[in-house]
Amino acid sequence: MIQNTKISKQKRVQDLKLNALLEVTKAINNNFSTGQLLDLFQDILENRLGVGKLVLFHFDTQWTCILKYGISEEFNHVVFEPELLAIHEIETITFSKGTLSKSFEIVIPVFHKKTPLAFVLLGDVNQEKLELSAAIKHLPYVQTLTNIIVVAIENKKLYKEHIQRAQISKELELAQSMQQMLFPRELPNTDVLQVAAKYLPHQQVGGDYYDFIQLNNHEFIFCMADVSGKGVAAALLMSNMQATLHSLINYTHNLKDIIIELNKRVIDNTKLEKFVSLFLAKLNTKSQQFSYINAGHNPPILFYENKFRELNKGCTILGISEALSQIYVETFNYTSEFTLVCYTDGLTDTANNLNESISVESLQEIIAKNPHSSPEFLNETLLFYAEEFKGDNDFPDDIALLTLRVSDLNF
Repeated sequence: MIQNTKISKQKRVQDLKLNALLEVTKAINNNFSTGQLLDLFQDILENRLGVGKLVLFHFDTQWTCILKYGISEEFNHVVFEPELLAIHEIETITFSKGTLSKSFEIVIPVFHKKTPLAFVLLGDVNQEKLELSAAIKHLPYVQTLTNIIVVAIENKKLYKEHIQRAQISKELELAQSMQQMLFPRELPNTDVLQVAAKYLPHQQVGGDYYDFIQLNNHEFIFCMADVSGKGVAAALLMSNMQATLHSLINYTHNLKDIIIELNKRVIDNTKLEKFVSLFLAKLNTKSQQFSYINAGHNPPILFYENKFRELNKGCTILGISEALSQIYVETFNYTSEFTLVCYTDGLTDTANNLNESISVESLQEIIAKNPHSSPEFLNETLLFYAEEFKGDNDFPDDIALLTLRVSDLNF
């Protein structure tokens, strides 16, 4: 009779535990919230198994207590004790430096491979509940239940992160599409003037900027710029630069006035925390006049009359001083055809496996070997050279190219 009663009670305990596991599984399948799962976890341990007090630590960006019950007011703010990290199996607490070790007897760690995910501290297990002979008999079950709950919480966190990453990716794709719309859709391709551009962002969006604006049948303003930094922040400043430039051109074509206003706008938007290098030029194919200001940008490569000319005159970089004290506008008249390659420093910062960077001389050599090639061909050739040069390395930054070939049947 006594034996039958013992077996019956054992069966009742096993049924209780099995039903609780089934209940937890259903809750997970029904996508219960983390809070609901923790409430169910507490109900099973406290009310059905008689675990008198518990603290559950979980690691997200830091160790945090996500569940506690049956403890005194001194645990209103439970602090994780680093000594727990040394525990890899169920064991009694032996360290005595902190408050937790004095109030709890048993630790159940939860690991994923070698990474700790959670720690459960148990104390004051009611041995009379369900007439269990010792608290230790519950531990394997509590460990199993804790693992299921913690893994479910981790999966929720990972799923949320996945959704957030997907949302960010979609937003970046949209930002990339919008940024592409800021670049000129059509570039001149006539007997007199051919223009081509290429842009390779280091991330989905970037801070390199080029533009080519036709003022009338024979006058054009164009630029190449590089916003400090990468990613969305640089892209936002770049888009503001584009809007400002187009707005300014509506009422002035004076390069010096444009540079002054662009500098003010960069400072207003960034509070001296970012800067912009800019090459700004004006071309008149009728008068055959070329003017430019170089505001701290990589000097474009001008191939004219079988020699190279460095376009480095201008002013300081934009965004570092409210007043541009000296601005030099260089103007010259051309009498024969020429090729101009504007680029950002992502091209010349590209390094090979020997940590050697692409030299301006190597770019000049490519241009000199292709004196009559189209701008599009030159851009592709320069980028192909950069791709071969870097080998297995990644490009270090955004790369932008804007290439012009000016010719005239009357030359």
